[in-house]
This record gives sequence, C-alpha cells and structure tokens, in this order.
Amino acid sequence: MAADEVDYNIVFPDAGTSERHWQGTKEPVVILLGWAGCRDKHLSKYSSIYNEQGCVTIRYTAPLKTVFISESFGYKELSSTALKLLEILYDYEVENSPIFFHIFSNGGFMLYRYIVELLHTDKQFSSLYVIGAAVDSAPGSGNVRGALRALAATLGPKITPVLRYVLLALFAVTVFLLRIVLYPLTKYIHKNHYDAVRDRPPAWPHVYLYSSADQVIRHRDIELFMETMKQKGVPVDSFDFLSSSHVSHFRDFPEQYALKCRDFLVTCMKNSESTELKRRRHVESQ
Repeated sequence: MAADEVDYNIVFPDAGTSERHWQGTKEPVVILLGWAGCRDKHLSKYSSIYNEQGCVTIRYTAPLKTVFISESFGYKELSSTALKLLEILYDYEVENSPIFFHIFSNGGFMLYRYIVELLHTDKQFSSLYVIGAAVDSAPGSGNVRGALRALAATLGPKITPVLRYVLLALFAVTVFLLRIVLYPLTKYIHKNHYDAVRDRPPAWPHVYLYSSADQVIRHRDIELFMETMKQKGVPVDSFDFLSSSHVSHFRDFPEQYALKCRDFLVTCMKNSESTELKRRRHVESQ
C-alpha cells in the first residue's frame, strides 16, 4: 500500500546539523507515534528534540476511531497502518539508517505493537536496524477507569453532556466485556497490545518515561511490564517524574525530559556502532 495513504509528517535535518552531531555516520530516523487525540503541533514539539540533534523525524498519530473503537472491538486496523509507516522508510530511501521510536500512551503503543510484530515476522523489513525506543506514559493493561479518563479528555469540552455520557457508557461496557470479562477466552485470538509485546518483546533497548501521578496509565502496569522485559533480556532504563500527569512530563519538566531523550538516543547509537563493528570484525575473520 502506498505510504501516502497515512497522514504523516517527515522532517529532514540540514546537512550541517546532521554532520555536527553524527560525524559521518548515518543520522538516526526517529519515528514518533502520538497519543490518542494528539494534534500534530503538539507532537512536533517532541520531534524538535531530535531535529535539533540532526535526526530525520517521522510523526504520526492514529485516528481516534481506530484507537477507541476498532482496536477495542478486536479489529486490527492498525496492523495495515504499521505496514504503511515502515514503507515510508523505503519511499524516502532511509531504510538503511538507524531507526529509533518514541511512543506515547496506549494510542501510540498499540501501533508500536504491530510494528514490532512486522519486524519479527515480515522478511520485507528484516534489514531494518532498530537501535532503541523511548516510551512515554505506556503501556497500560485492563484499566477501564484510565481508558475512560483518556477518552473523556480526548472528546474535549465541545461535545454535549448527553452525547459525552452515552459515548463513555458504551465505551466502558465494550472495554469491560471484551478486555476483561471475555479476554481470558479471546486472548489467543486477539491479544491486547500489552500482552502481545510483553510475550514477544523486541530486543533493542527501551527507556520508559512515566509518572507515579498518572491517572490514566497506572504506574504499576508500566513497572511490571519493565520487569518482564528485563527478565527476557531486553535492556531497560526508566525515569519516574513523580508529579506530572499523563503525557505531560515534557510540559512540566522540559529540560530534564529532553536531556533524557537525547542521552538515551546517543547511548543507543554508540551501542549500535559497537555492535556493527563487532559484526564486521567477525565477518572479516571468517
């Protein structure tokens, strides 16, 4: 499918900025996956962290109906979106560059789940080299109250109170039935994003940026997820901002947040260069 079927934004750095930061190596391509209801002007503030470091950035946010309706009913609409996003790398001839993900909330993590599955199973993308991922305020599991808060915030103040109540009630019943009551019976047919990535995690390093004060995604869900990742050998780093609300860590702690992202990206790039050097030496010795 053509990559232009998804509403994305891509930004290329100027040659001088890229060369200054990466000194002859290929600059990273950072793919940012926004939270449900995220506007591109907000996501662009996060991409600027990486643009200033000489990275290529691709921004995309899944539609609300896909996150809150299609995926809630078990329809894997985001699977085809994941395919289109990876094809963008080939369209712009950056498929040989180091790839880094920055994921926001469950809305971004749902899409990330399908990208990970494609990277695991699709030979078309076997040559893509992912060096790491930053995960902001995710993932959460089976939290109906948090999902309702997220949907309420996303609907905004313009919707009528009656319609808001009806939509929230329908969503609550759907999530409760499909994701909690019936999930033990249906999880082998359609795992939720949390279980899917936990059961077969990617090998590249992750940093989790979250807050104990988050009222949408429970911090204990994230912490349990991190422990499972560590047990399976995935390099994991994390930082608890303690007081910031859901996907508000950058707003409340801009300098600290940006530094965490930059430092982790640089670490991932150094580790990737070391891994590639070892691989080349091994090949040359054969």
